[in-house]
Amino acid sequence: MKSISVSEDQSVWSVGDLAARFGLETHVLRHWESMGLLSPARDGGGRRRYGTDDAFRVATILRSKAAGMSLEQIRVLLDGGAYDRHVILEAHIADLEQRMADMELSRDMARHALECRAHDITACPNFRSHVQDIVDGKIGQGPSLVESLRIGSSGFGR
Repeated sequence: MKSISVSEDQSVWSVGDLAARFGLETHVLRHWESMGLLSPARDGGGRRRYGTDDAFRVATILRSKAAGMSLEQIRVLLDGGAYDRHVILEAHIADLEQRMADMELSRDMARHALECRAHDITACPNFRSHVQDIVDGKIGQGPSLVESLRIGSSGFGR
C-alpha cells in the first residue's frame, strides 16, 4: 500500500485501505457508516471512497471510544446540530473527571501497597485509609461502586 499523508487535500482511500491505516476490519467502518458516523463518497461503481475528512472522523471515533464513549455518544459528538450535544458532552466530561479521580486514588493505593511492609496490606492502618470511604459508604453522589463496576462508570452502556 502506498503511504499517503493525511495532510494532503486530495487523499482518497478504499474501505480496505482506510481500515488498514487504522488497524481495523472493514466491517467496522461499514458498521460505523450504518450508524451514521461516516458518510463516504461513492465512485461510479458504488465503491466507498474515503477522504481526509473521513480519516479525521475515524480518528475521532477511535479516540472517543478509547475514552469510554459509546457509539451513540460519538454520533452526537460528530453531529454539530444535535439538540442534546452539550448535555451528552457535559456528562461525558463529568464521567472522565470522575474516572481520572478514581484512577488517581487507585494509583495512590497501589503505590502504598508496593511500599508497605505489612504482610496483609488490608490490615495496615495506613493502607486502610485508602479505602475507608468505601467501607463507610461515602463514595460519592452517583451510583455505588458495585453498580459502577457492573454497568461501566458512565452509565451509558458501552
